[in-house]
Amino acid sequence: MFRRKNHSNVEQEGEEKQHKVKELRASLGPLSGRNLQYCTDACLRRYLEARNWSVDKSRKMLEETLKWRSSFKPEEIRWHEVAIEGETGKVYKANFHDRYGRTVLILRPGKQNTSALDNQMKHLVYLIENAILNLPEGQEQMAWLIDFTGWSITNNVPIKSARETINILQNHYPERLAVAFLYNPPRIFEAFWKIVKYFMDPKTFQKVKFVYPKNKDSVELMKSFFDVDNLPTEFGGSATLNYDHEEFSRQMAQDDVKAAKFWGFDKHQSDANGFSAAEVAPEPESIAPPAIA
Repeated sequence: MFRRKNHSNVEQEGEEKQHKVKELRASLGPLSGRNLQYCTDACLRRYLEARNWSVDKSRKMLEETLKWRSSFKPEEIRWHEVAIEGETGKVYKANFHDRYGRTVLILRPGKQNTSALDNQMKHLVYLIENAILNLPEGQEQMAWLIDFTGWSITNNVPIKSARETINILQNHYPERLAVAFLYNPPRIFEAFWKIVKYFMDPKTFQKVKFVYPKNKDSVELMKSFFDVDNLPTEFGGSATLNYDHEEFSRQMAQDDVKAAKFWGFDKHQSDANGFSAAEVAPEPESIAPPAIA
């Protein structure tokens, strides 16, 4: 009896959520072009989840994102436009996934190399879009690993940058972050965190984990999310972390072809080095990009 009841409840809940998705889609009105492509059912579910399945709140949130995407145009950003931001490896996509198959972004705020906030955010958005592009089928979220090596009060991320990062992530990429590990932050970071955490909504705040290498619970937490053989030593693993900007740039040039194919842009855009997309990327027939939305 209990099994049938539980199964029935799950089915009913699933039907109710699907009805909410349809209701949200109807409330948005007619969509076309990129907006239509962005607003998949999976996308609508993420916005509903972020707003506790309130159709009205989800619609307002999604409409703000569509306005933002229309202005920011994240799908049009190409690597050569933001490559200068990546020269030190301050943010990049890791060459491994977590135990759940999620794309992993590595952030190293101590490697900050520029001062233009607009281009820093453009670089971050590019890499978020790229992380989503590279998610395996059936996986919608990514993980962040934040390395505080070299971080100090003199080179710390300004409050304005942190606030804008949080705003973009939680308001325009809801339910895309699974977990963010702040690995071994220095004591002076505590004052910075006391300010930054107030910009976060409760859902995002709960996804942030402080990890300390000498803390047993922290070590076990990292092991539960990552294979230590893949995890860099900077995060308590046994792998060597070497960021090669030239090689990473070639990977991003290839991924730019996938993004262009998904959004229907010209497949023969040139990168900063003068290579055409066709010259640096796999054959188009082999590319099957997942849904960005």
